[in-house]
Amino acid sequence: MKRNVSLFLIFHASIVSVYALVYFMKLDSFTFSWALNFLLMMWVSVFIEFQKSALQSSYFNQQAWERRGKIYTYFGVDAFRKILVLIGWEKLIRKSNPIEKNTQALINLHHQTKKSELGHLLIFLIVLAFNIYVAIRYGALKSVWLFVLNILLNFYPVILQRYNRPRIERAIELSKRTFS
Repeated sequence: MKRNVSLFLIFHASIVSVYALVYFMKLDSFTFSWALNFLLMMWVSVFIEFQKSALQSSYFNQQAWERRGKIYTYFGVDAFRKILVLIGWEKLIRKSNPIEKNTQALINLHHQTKKSELGHLLIFLIVLAFNIYVAIRYGALKSVWLFVLNILLNFYPVILQRYNRPRIERAIELSKRTFS
């Protein structure tokens, strides 16, 4: 019961804060696009952490069309990974969440990829709705920042998680065989 109340409060606080953002900022500006993405990242992260779901949905399993991540390489996931290293994101993440050389650490990393993907997917869909609204209301050109930031901050992180997860699964299996 307490968890449900917390989730309810988080959900409503996120709606109120997004409404305040819409009320006080121009929807077609870069600052709105940036603030919306990071505000949603904060609230979705809090929501997912409070939910404490095992994330066992078949959605998270690799699909036949994803085999070996070729589709993601066509979309430029390798370039995106290099950009993350160049800007220091990878170093920052590994500092706060170091990867240890044991099976449990790999299992935790695997679960973390699911949480991250779910969060970015939810944000992607919400920002996409704003993007469509702004494009209809103010014109497609006015919605460019929403589109560009949504691709960079949400679409690429989703495909990166989907690209990395099968590699982590193989490492888990290898680790289980090696340390068993």
